[in-house]
Amino acid sequence: MNSSVVRETLKLTSRPDIISFAGGMPAPEVFPVEAMRAASDKVLTAAGPMALQYGPSDGYRPLQEKIAARHRREGMACRPEDILMINGSQQGLDLAGKLFLDPGDLVVCENPTYTAALSTFRSYECGFLPIDTDDDGMILEDLERKLAANPRAKLIYVIPTFQNPTGRTWSLERRKGLLALAEQYHLPVLEDNPYGELRFEGTDIPTLRSMDTHGNVVYMGSFSKILSPGIRLGWLVAAPEMLGMFETAKQGSDLQASTYSQMMVDTYLADNDLDTDIRALNALYRSRRDLMLSVMEETFPKGSRWTHPNGGLFLWVTLPEGVDTAAIMPRVVERKVAYIPGQTFFADGDVTNTLRLNFSNANEAHIVEGICRLGRVLREQL
Repeated sequence: MNSSVVRETLKLTSRPDIISFAGGMPAPEVFPVEAMRAASDKVLTAAGPMALQYGPSDGYRPLQEKIAARHRREGMACRPEDILMINGSQQGLDLAGKLFLDPGDLVVCENPTYTAALSTFRSYECGFLPIDTDDDGMILEDLERKLAANPRAKLIYVIPTFQNPTGRTWSLERRKGLLALAEQYHLPVLEDNPYGELRFEGTDIPTLRSMDTHGNVVYMGSFSKILSPGIRLGWLVAAPEMLGMFETAKQGSDLQASTYSQMMVDTYLADNDLDTDIRALNALYRSRRDLMLSVMEETFPKGSRWTHPNGGLFLWVTLPEGVDTAAIMPRVVERKVAYIPGQTFFADGDVTNTLRLNFSNANEAHIVEGICRLGRVLREQL
């Protein structure tokens, strides 16, 4: 196992004098601190002993009911018993590794993809089948060719909506094509969707889980990006047999997600309008995305390209050939700004001229100043 590059970079850039675009963190100023305090007081007053006690491994039923209702509203067939509460969606990655991977097996993934997923799966001594991508998602011809040639593929891991790190969203055609190939090759699909409700523009596209008619898709959701990452609450949605295996694996890992956190979030959802909160988030993040894009247009070197995400937290930058974004990080940090080098997001690790920027966590003044600093460093390299 290797330490997470992102987490190690966040240690380096946690100093208050550094403008960091490195982490995938939501804006702290919009955390509903007082509403969460009220929810906590209400839980402890009404049911304190229960909140501080062990609970069922699958989760707190009232919260499962609320999550299931939100998914049904989005078009996903979902019952409370189809949900397993987990300690952040990161735990879902680890449980999938326990269930599906033996040493030498292969995980099919987008190239690039979420670096912490690569680290988690590597701990199970697996390899990867990185699939070429474009603005519409995985290129299906490349996926089909590699599945046909690699019988040790055991799991498909994807982030189809506002992908980390690129911010791209898969087209409906690509989603349907992936489901058809997963069924053809009898492969489970792990759909990671922590950003799906953070849409600034465009129209929603059905999740893989909502279109799955064969029970192949395991869906992961999270409160980390729409409410608070510190409460460490996520969930899985899966067919009963599959969900039962995940619950058994979870029991051997940590017994259950926090009873207290689940009850507090359930109370918060009962007393507040989460949709209103998300609309406010989206308005803020859209303005920060737009500001970052405009400053990049003015300051980044000629020949640079970047994505224009319709939601989520990230921009993906491709610089001219010859720029090594990992090698120049010390000079970037000297200018008191930081990003995540793109190389860490590639399973094969051979692309050196890309980087990921987060626009949600920095305020407007820091976005302008930080991107200007970064632009100066990048222009010096060319």
